[in-house]
Amino acid sequence: MPQLKSFPSDFLWGGSTSAYQVEGAWNEDGKGPSVIDMGNVVEGTTDFKVASDHYHRYKEDIALFAELGLKAYRFSIAWTRIFPTGEDQINQKGIEFYNNLIDELIANGIEPIATMYHFDLPYALQEKGGWSNRQTVEAFALYSKTLFEAFGDRVKYWLTINEQNMMILHGDALGTKHVDADNPMKDLYQQNHHMMLAQAKAMSLCHQLLPSAKIGPAPNISAIYPASCKPEDVLAANTFSAIRNWLYLDMAVHGHYNATAWRFLEERHATPTIGADDMQILSSAKPDFIAFNYYNSQTVGESSGDASDVNSTGDQQITIGEVGAYKGVENENLLKNEFGWEIDPVGFRTTMRDIYERYGLPLIITENGLGAFDKVDENGDINDDYRIEYLKQHIEQVQLAITDGVEVFGYSPWSAIDLISTHQGCSKRYGFIHVDRDEFDLKSLKRSKKKSFYWYQTLIANNSL
Repeated sequence: MPQLKSFPSDFLWGGSTSAYQVEGAWNEDGKGPSVIDMGNVVEGTTDFKVASDHYHRYKEDIALFAELGLKAYRFSIAWTRIFPTGEDQINQKGIEFYNNLIDELIANGIEPIATMYHFDLPYALQEKGGWSNRQTVEAFALYSKTLFEAFGDRVKYWLTINEQNMMILHGDALGTKHVDADNPMKDLYQQNHHMMLAQAKAMSLCHQLLPSAKIGPAPNISAIYPASCKPEDVLAANTFSAIRNWLYLDMAVHGHYNATAWRFLEERHATPTIGADDMQILSSAKPDFIAFNYYNSQTVGESSGDASDVNSTGDQQITIGEVGAYKGVENENLLKNEFGWEIDPVGFRTTMRDIYERYGLPLIITENGLGAFDKVDENGDINDDYRIEYLKQHIEQVQLAITDGVEVFGYSPWSAIDLISTHQGCSKRYGFIHVDRDEFDLKSLKRSKKKSFYWYQTLIANNSL
């Protein structure tokens, strides 16, 4: 294209984190345990008990976010800070913390974007069956109502559930999977149905209680390529797109199950039990926008029909495969990062086009970034040129998508500040801001600016690459 459209003047340049990965203070001020707190930690990596200690240092961190020039900060609220057992008694200390955090953001000219649930289901609810128990839907509805009433006068953008599709497809890797042994797949998709109901109730409540606020889902969406132009490979890619992407967004936007995904579940005797009023609840809820996380595209081929199709990597960005449906294939046209994740900036543009053409709703990118083993040099500098290059390539594709006619109103890369990665602890770093700690040595937790900090600061100031 000879002429690119500019980023809108009110474009929300942001940064993202999640509560359990950044806050620490896992059992302070009345907070209850979550499934993350009570889960297993990858051997050789830290747990999430202290993380980046953002809970105690949020003012210092927000001052750095303001210096960075962030227009928005996408964070998550820890459910068990508000309801230590997931329901019943409200913990006022939790309300107070997020009130202070939100006020500090606004005082620094930063738009708060609040994620309601980012993997950290209250452990007390898990002990009662978690998302398999329909009562968890009501607990989430109560929780969402509480958030809207406490913070809705200041928070205008709400995200319902972070990466619900990854919790279903890669729950083992994330530490969120708890399923019935007799029919694990049916139980898993019953949990999925309950999460969709919970999301729908939250969206309807938001519009009822906060008519000027906006709310949307936040799945992880990827362009899916066929391994070749062989029709069977194209069909496999179409199947995987339905199961990985459209099942979640078709329900969030249109209130119905994707037909291909539903047939996939029927063939596996894994369709959920649907209550009498469920479809009405689901179809009456309407998102205002779609938030999504993007790290890479995925490539699949025709299933060979045997167990060799299944690749159990324990990594949510690498396709596992489904016998009879599709198998994951490496894309020889793409480079990989040091964790084996393929890098595909052009696929990012394709993904934005796919979502916008399918649903016609404004988009905001709520995660996109490069994890790396950053090194501090002898001068105390972190020269993360590789991160700058990754972000530059992806932001170029956002501008191209906008030029294509896609309505994109914000970009919040992962992550605003170093935090604890799901698999590689604190050693795998994503942030613009470095946190001085090792896996088992907290050191000073001192904050320092990486080279990417200054690069992103300039980009935001110019509203342009």
